[in-house]
Amino acid sequence: MTDFKYTGERFADLQMLRYQLPGFAELSARQKAYIYYLAEATLWGRDITFDQYGKYNLLIRQTLEAVYTTLYAESAAAGTLSDDDAKALVVYLKRVWFSNGIYHHYGCDKFKPEFSQQFFETAVKSVPSDRLPMPADELLATIIPVMFDETLLPKRVNKANGEDLVKTSACNFYDGVTQEEVEKYYGDKKAAAGSCPPSFGLNSTLVKRDGKLQEDVWCLNGKYGKTISHIIENLAKAREYAENEQQKKIITLLIEYYTTGNLSTFDEYSIEWLKELDGRIDFINGFIEVYGDPLGYKAGWEGIVEYKDLEACRRTQTISNNAQWFEDHSPVDPRFRKPKVTGVVANAICAAMIGGEEYPSTAIGINLPNADWIRAQHGSKSVTITNFTGAYNKASQGNGFLEEFACDADTVALIRKYGDVCDDLHTDLHECLGHGSGRLLDGTDPDALKAYGNTIEEARADLFGLYYIADDKMVELGLVPDNEAYKSNYYTYIMNGMMTQTVRIKLGDNIEEAHMRNRALIANWCYKHGNGCIELQKREGKTFVIVNDYQRLRQLFAELLAEIQRIKSEGDYAAAQQLVEDYAVKINPELHKEMLQRYETLNIAPYKGFLNAKMTPVFSSDGEITDVTLDFSETLAEQMLRYSREYSVLLSNK
Repeated sequence: MTDFKYTGERFADLQMLRYQLPGFAELSARQKAYIYYLAEATLWGRDITFDQYGKYNLLIRQTLEAVYTTLYAESAAAGTLSDDDAKALVVYLKRVWFSNGIYHHYGCDKFKPEFSQQFFETAVKSVPSDRLPMPADELLATIIPVMFDETLLPKRVNKANGEDLVKTSACNFYDGVTQEEVEKYYGDKKAAAGSCPPSFGLNSTLVKRDGKLQEDVWCLNGKYGKTISHIIENLAKAREYAENEQQKKIITLLIEYYTTGNLSTFDEYSIEWLKELDGRIDFINGFIEVYGDPLGYKAGWEGIVEYKDLEACRRTQTISNNAQWFEDHSPVDPRFRKPKVTGVVANAICAAMIGGEEYPSTAIGINLPNADWIRAQHGSKSVTITNFTGAYNKASQGNGFLEEFACDADTVALIRKYGDVCDDLHTDLHECLGHGSGRLLDGTDPDALKAYGNTIEEARADLFGLYYIADDKMVELGLVPDNEAYKSNYYTYIMNGMMTQTVRIKLGDNIEEAHMRNRALIANWCYKHGNGCIELQKREGKTFVIVNDYQRLRQLFAELLAEIQRIKSEGDYAAAQQLVEDYAVKINPELHKEMLQRYETLNIAPYKGFLNAKMTPVFSSDGEITDVTLDFSETLAEQMLRYSREYSVLLSNK
């Protein structure tokens, strides 16, 4: 195995990391083969994500890659590239690779090229025509306005209150339709579907043709069919190495879903996926999360292959085994609690391969499926990804962040003592129980909160974790060492929500991303309603968060959780809108400027992402996989260019 290093190159506001695969070497040859083919199915979805994130992304990426490999790759790799425009183009390409397109992966704003339009046009015309996706003049006429006109398709996901979120978002889920038309189209479908509706719109592009709305379904014989055929091919190969019959069954259902696009089959697959508990290996592959759609109907493509971290699973299984206790003791109205918690499964896992929306920037925890009726009747599966959290922790050691932003040395010491264990526990509580807790009242539309739904849901799960991490039950269960540990999590959460997460946002911009809005909502609401529980204190021109009463802060979390659960359970759109707009969107400009200035002195990249290990199967003379080797040596450019060569067919068939 190639020497492993956690940290990698930096560019723009990004840093690349690597993640280890602890325990992979001890897996059997069949388990490694299973992972390998699931990984291949994961890598094949990459171009779908690019296309979903903007209709010109693939064209722009292929053009940039052609320019890079023809003119600049050798000198860039050697570190001898001297031309400012050329260096700026290389950074722009890396940002496109990282974000699956020309929009920032978190803020969703379009990247501004730091190279001139004239330079770019000359560079493209210098590339042999057979390396470009279309003739140079036609190509430039198509992509130059998209890349260089800041007013054209400026934002991938727009959530600004009062605007048509479909027409003002550049994500490639709709064509020729308005927000009102979309909401009516899917509202009518849900109204006619009964109590267990499919996730209408999840796997299709809604278009208007000849004045009529219709869906282009993402399936084998529909949109993205060429790529989906490769995903199916590798899923079928993986099925031959499955650990048990249930794994074979869920792969068969997933292939059927990809083949037909039938959302009822997807629901059947999701239910059967919940039943697979015995194998060490699991995976997610498909159109799953709806954060990339401003209305929350359309799912981005994502993939992850995982295997259980057996040691860390003891923590998550302790939580899931006590799920009914947590539900019964929740501070929400009993009407909104589940009388019987079923099917809560939680594991700590190691990711073996990530793709699509999970690559290179990935979640550290996942809770699925998303359909509320499936959660209510069949439960959910949660994972905490330990090799990612471990890599993040190691990359942050000694970077000076805590010393700069925490209020005093005692607080820094508190966070250093308890921070990692409490952060992991909060993630577990968020994913394992927070998302799976509570219930909708009969007749409540799961999509009633519309564009505010994702923020409210993330706030609900975060508050669940925040409330319980301070409970004596955590000590009783052996999940934290003592009754002081939770304070580290409370402090860093409030500091992040009120102040430090704003370093990820350009001065003058609003908060757009759902998870960031959620954290700001919680922190700012508690600050306003706490009567001095939290204060902002100025010392020598620097602002610090002070938590004066940690138990009062827990009470505030309980009060807000109760209200947010009510909003979710009743589908109270007006209350959701008011909470988000009042507490989660705007940033104090003076405080924002201060945060950016202080953060800049630390020379820390605010965003991080991961490179995958390169997997190579070792075959016996009779064609059986006897081992899978791992190579961690690829640079970002090497990995991305290899993926473009080996897993890209979409430009010829979307």
